[in-house]
Amino acid sequence: MAENKDLQQWHVSEPYLETHCSLGEGPYYEPATNTLRFVDIIKKQLHTVSLTEGPSSLKTLQFDESVTVTADIEGRDPQETLLVGAKQGLAVLDRKTGKYEYVTKFGEEKGERIRSNDGVVDPNGRFWLGTMTDFGLGPFQPEGSLYRFTHATPAARTRSGLTIPNSLGFSPDAHTMYFTHSTAREVLAWDYDPSPASGGTLSNERVFYRHDGPGEPDGFRVDTDGNLWHAVYGEARVLKISPQGELVGEVRIPTRNATCCELVGGGELVITTAADEEGEGESKRLGGAVFRVVVGAEGVPRFGFRM
Repeated sequence: MAENKDLQQWHVSEPYLETHCSLGEGPYYEPATNTLRFVDIIKKQLHTVSLTEGPSSLKTLQFDESVTVTADIEGRDPQETLLVGAKQGLAVLDRKTGKYEYVTKFGEEKGERIRSNDGVVDPNGRFWLGTMTDFGLGPFQPEGSLYRFTHATPAARTRSGLTIPNSLGFSPDAHTMYFTHSTAREVLAWDYDPSPASGGTLSNERVFYRHDGPGEPDGFRVDTDGNLWHAVYGEARVLKISPQGELVGEVRIPTRNATCCELVGGGELVITTAADEEGEGESKRLGGAVFRVVVGAEGVPRFGFRM
């Protein structure tokens, strides 16, 4: 897809948090308390910071398994209870104790080879979550899947043969679902029927955006105008992609491995990153930091998982 030569541009030079994450991911804004949570998949941590109080308020929960993504649960206070994608499936986390209990598991034949990655709750309160080869097991293989979880029913595998299934999201009217397959460098789109009677059926699969560059598209967030703010791992930037699938802007950061982003109060974009062990200078020093920049956009409302 041809690049627009008149891109909107933003540049960030200093980090908001020097967290030194190995793999910072999954930023999620909690508007009621103006807080941000995000994970470090490799270090098996969940971080929380008050955007009102600032970096000194950072708190961390340590786990014995990788927690890869979080979501709110409908009708529950997210300050107390969260849904998390963990190594073996979906779990409910008690934020006060740091303990979690599985709601349902993948049931993968490959067992320990697989872990969860990114995911999202859909308008019908179901959770979509991808799986991929876990760390330390050699090169990533096309053995991942995309699952749909509904409370009290087995996980439904909707797609297989994936290497790095990544972010999912919905258009402002909830009639389009997006999904990034990082290794294919593609963002797919489907028509999505949000009505409860339809069960959230998908149709009309197409390639919404195909990335042309050395890096891989990682995590994204959709704004209220329908743009996708898409982190690109390996290119030190976040792309702004229009609802028509055209590249219209970019945010430049001083470290290579942008992983995901979130839109928070005040029209700001928060960007998580991963360590850059093979890099030099600023990119290596700031790898794993969290960045903030005013872009004048607001995120579409999130949905809660229906227990």
